[in-house]
Amino acid sequence: MTSSHTHSPRYDDTVHVVDWEGSIPNARASANDPRMPSLAQAPGFSEWMRTGWGDADRAPRVEPGAADAARHHRERLSAALPGRMLVVLAGRAHARLNDSFFDFRAHSDFLWLTGFAVEDGVLVMTPTSGGHDATLYITPPARPGAAAFHADAAHGELWVGPQPGVAELASALDLRVRPIDEFDAPDDALIAGHSVVGRGPGARLGGRARSVLLARTLAELRIEKDAWELTELRSAVQHTVDGFAAVRREIPRAVEFGGERWLQGTFDRHARTVGQAPGYASIVGSGSNAPILHWVRAESPVDPDALLLLDMGVENRSGYTADVTRTIPASGRFSTAQREVHDLVERSHRAGLDAVAPGRDWRDFHTACMEVLANGLSDWGMLPVSVDEALSAEGQHHRRYIVCGVGHHLGLDVHDCGASSYDQYFEAKMRPGMALTVEPGLYFHAWDETVPPELRGIGVRIEDDVVVTDDGHEVLSSELPIDAAGVERWMTSVM
Repeated sequence: MTSSHTHSPRYDDTVHVVDWEGSIPNARASANDPRMPSLAQAPGFSEWMRTGWGDADRAPRVEPGAADAARHHRERLSAALPGRMLVVLAGRAHARLNDSFFDFRAHSDFLWLTGFAVEDGVLVMTPTSGGHDATLYITPPARPGAAAFHADAAHGELWVGPQPGVAELASALDLRVRPIDEFDAPDDALIAGHSVVGRGPGARLGGRARSVLLARTLAELRIEKDAWELTELRSAVQHTVDGFAAVRREIPRAVEFGGERWLQGTFDRHARTVGQAPGYASIVGSGSNAPILHWVRAESPVDPDALLLLDMGVENRSGYTADVTRTIPASGRFSTAQREVHDLVERSHRAGLDAVAPGRDWRDFHTACMEVLANGLSDWGMLPVSVDEALSAEGQHHRRYIVCGVGHHLGLDVHDCGASSYDQYFEAKMRPGMALTVEPGLYFHAWDETVPPELRGIGVRIEDDVVVTDDGHEVLSSELPIDAAGVERWMTSVM
């Protein structure tokens, strides 16, 4: 896609771009404030900074097998969209405050196609007669001898540490890598009216229209995981299981003084130690916070007599994440009411798992879960209509207590493949290699007066990570029990 490239008129040269529109790339702070005396204006300093630096380790930390998997992924994309120029952006870190930024996490499509996170990276796949030629464009780090080495807080190695450059990335990724200055975007690919997103490749590409075709194609290609991806998912799940055990051991301390945030911090520290980070904001909800679906504030005490809902996942350094939920009694023993709710959710969960198999409709596990929940709620006298009416499209009364879905695709994103078409997601048949969650729950809010008093403030969710196999399914998170008695034994065994 440089100025030296020419294309045969046989090919459709429409440029297709996937951008990470969530990035907010304010210009990074300069090392120099123009209102203050500048070090760059001191010749002695500048000359002295250019000399006396030795070698540094700049090898990128590419996960084993990631480069080979990415090459295979690019081949699949090339076959799916022949003759089209394809551009995928890594994105850049969100601004947190002024010149402070959140940690960078590359766009999942970029990770899938390159195997490594490069902030401001641009992957270009140019059509050829045999498929596509791929080139990764990067902003090379500023190394000793360059003025930007000490003057550029975004790319100067004095500020950010030794970084892999063109040569190191090309070798590690088995991919053509070039400086971003060699990237030449065609004028007709820039669409007026879109905001310029800042310095670097974002500024060059921020005006482009996002390609719905490319985003959808990538999402649908990512639905079925290959062997390497499943290995990464299994690893992420095992790290997550270990993280649950670490959290359980800290419950007494959390009850005493640390509260929900102590447990959230315990898991997040574990995730950053064994992997890259938590795959999403860890949910730790005690008591009446357990029914709150997105309770990520974790600002309350841990009630020793209440349930504790833990929704947590480790994201591996490859970017693949787990997503597991268990609801446990902080005391180690369920009360009668807590167990009744947990038992109903468990029955729903098992029905959902039984509906996961190749050839089954994607909706089957949702239907199975909801039928069990609706019947149970009816038995408790909590539905204003019959079960059949509640389950009808016009009814859905039972959904008052479970407004969320009961599962989704899983992979590089916790809610993976979201750009897929409706037909390929909700109307699809299950196929071997699909990774998904099954996660029914019941959420009885403390202020919901339709709920019997003894059940108010109880929230229960059970979530497992599942892979569709040739003859059924595999529960990756099966090491964590889902039955109440098993949960109680587990809580004793991991202390």
